[in-house]
Amino acid sequence: MTDWLNVGKIVNTHGIHGEVRVISRTDFQEERYSTGNTLYIKTENERLPVTVAKWRQHKQFDLITFEGFDNVNEVEKFKGSLLQVDATTLQDQLAEDEFYYHQIIGLRVETVDGRLVGTVKEILSPGANDVWVIAPAEKGKDILIPYIESVVKSILLDDNKVIIEPMEGLLDG
Repeated sequence: MTDWLNVGKIVNTHGIHGEVRVISRTDFQEERYSTGNTLYIKTENERLPVTVAKWRQHKQFDLITFEGFDNVNEVEKFKGSLLQVDATTLQDQLAEDEFYYHQIIGLRVETVDGRLVGTVKEILSPGANDVWVIAPAEKGKDILIPYIESVVKSILLDDNKVIIEPMEGLLDG
């Protein structure tokens, strides 16, 4: 059975020439959305293979055109659908400090002194660095952790956890 990884969500169309607006859920946009790559659009009933014709970034979105879809009316039905890749197509070797989002989501988050903070539930890519959304261990609002060296001290995949040193005020609230 094939494992599928979500790399984005189609949130809208853009213009009249079949371009879709995507909120990315991948840390390898240049690779995932490069011309000629195959992605899969996951709708309620099917998983449709599509080939990337063009990709560009606009504001906080990725804009993608698929081969054979040249009109807004042809892509309108994809709004709300997930973009996926087959997990077997991933690069085999990442650099030492690189991770796939799916490896991080679900990990426990603890402080350097052993206090349980919560669990990584989502990763956002708003700009210069990723932001990890943590579902708190105790009731309350989600906690946002910047993925920067001064905060994220270690990622221990074998132990299923992340060790952080929160900046002042990060866990207050």
